[in-house]
Amino acid sequence: MSEPAIITCALTGVLTDPRIHAVPVTPAELASSAREAWEAGAVCMHVHFRDQAEGRGHLPCWDPALAADIAAAIREACPGVILNFTTGVTGRDQSGPIACLRAGRPEIAACNAGSLNYLKTRADGGWAWPPMLFDNPVEKVAEIVAAMAETGTKPEFECFDTGIVRSVGMFVQTGMVARPQVNFVMGVASGMPADPELLPLLLRYRPEGCPWQATVIGRADIWALHARAAELGGHLRTGLEDTFYLPDGSRAAGNGALIDALADLAREAGRDIASAEEARTIWGLV
Repeated sequence: MSEPAIITCALTGVLTDPRIHAVPVTPAELASSAREAWEAGAVCMHVHFRDQAEGRGHLPCWDPALAADIAAAIREACPGVILNFTTGVTGRDQSGPIACLRAGRPEIAACNAGSLNYLKTRADGGWAWPPMLFDNPVEKVAEIVAAMAETGTKPEFECFDTGIVRSVGMFVQTGMVARPQVNFVMGVASGMPADPELLPLLLRYRPEGCPWQATVIGRADIWALHARAAELGGHLRTGLEDTFYLPDGSRAAGNGALIDALADLAREAGRDIASAEEARTIWGLV
């Protein structure tokens, strides 16, 4: 029998403006949305922190007190939940993410495992935003991994292209990390495409035996890749950070509806939905 599928909900993300799209921002909103996702089958919540000031909810915030408040609110709403904090920043200064790790002590945190030219174009041929480098050199990765070791947090290596996947294996070889887990981030315009045919190839290059999941970014076409990940034994993630759209192309009312759809795909692939206790065993958190 296939291993149960662990479902993660990416509650809000870093870019979406709550004045335009109804994404959760406050601790109470995040806790309520997490509860919807929890009831639908998500046992892990991927958390970003937003500025709480009026009109600034579209901006990231690295206030450790806020991180602690959000962690407490979600844990109260979802007893037994696994928290997964974001740590991604451009530039070399990671003091904010490290302070949030120390304040909230999540069991898992995202670790961006390599650099990416973060690009997107508009239909008219212009840039959707100014071209930027999401810079994650090895010394930056090593620093955040060391901070995670201090807080008892397992790094989940975010891999935007195949070279980054292969780099995780080198992190193992050099002793930077043991027993990694990888997250194939697919659908970013300048990274790996959301192509179901690519996924089996990626599995060849991850460190042998390591748990993996797919984060799939886009619209209705992403669901074929989610289905393929479920068929291949991967763990699954969706949420308002990654998409607003259900498999039929309609707009999701919230995170609960997205997780419902993802859980249905897992069951169609013959997978049970992992409990939080099962997830901790599979991911080596206990």
